Amino acid sequence: MQAVILAAGKGTRMRPLTYDIPKPMLLIKGKPVLEYTLSFLPEEIDEVIIVVNYLGEHIKKHFGEKWKGRRIKYVFQSELNGTGGALHTCKYLVNEKFLVVMGDDLYYKKDLENMMKEDLAILAQEVDDPSRFGVLKTDENGKLIEIVEKPKMEGKGLVSTNAFMLNKSFFDYDLMPVSDTEYGLPQTLAVMAKDYPVKVMKTTHWMAVGCPEDLEKAQTEIEKFIS
Repeated sequence: MQAVILAAGKGTRMRPLTYDIPKPMLLIKGKPVLEYTLSFLPEEIDEVIIVVNYLGEHIKKHFGEKWKGRRIKYVFQSELNGTGGALHTCKYLVNEKFLVVMGDDLYYKKDLENMMKEDLAILAQEVDDPSRFGVLKTDENGKLIEIVEKPKMEGKGLVSTNAFMLNKSFFDYDLMPVSDTEYGLPQTLAVMAKDYPVKVMKTTHWMAVGCPEDLEKAQTEIEKFIS
């Protein structure tokens, strides 16, 4: 089975650390974040498609065409137009069913393994202050109904970790804009969920490594993901 890793962003919130190196290649305990990402993938994944742009040659040079038994392909995202646009660059490379994860987030392998048992799924994290995110609304069976952007609400809420189990029917849907220049993968999936059941699955562990403070915290938090 295939996995798609989105790793094209400029990592502007990580500057100055990302002036000369792409964010997925920043080090956690001496190892690039993207190495951890690959190690978190379930054993069934035998081919990985990495979407690159900013300083992508660093990623290609490090991992080559094969990494620890897995074939690696690279796709260049010429226009940085969001997670939806990034996935569309792989439209003609993916098979019927595939996993999608971010190249700068930390996932728990068992969570990804469980998600692969579903036809369509999104991995979600429960957070204390969901008002800063797009909140996932589900029905009584845990299926996705809609995404409410930055709602005014109290209490905990489920937000997307940008890990997905998808199939090629995703590409039958028009990408949903999330800004003037970007299209969102989860927002497009929410439209697809009106026609197909999409399971919302809670994480055991997840961490977005988006800023220097996150990277510093990850130096100790990484133990949760590799135990």
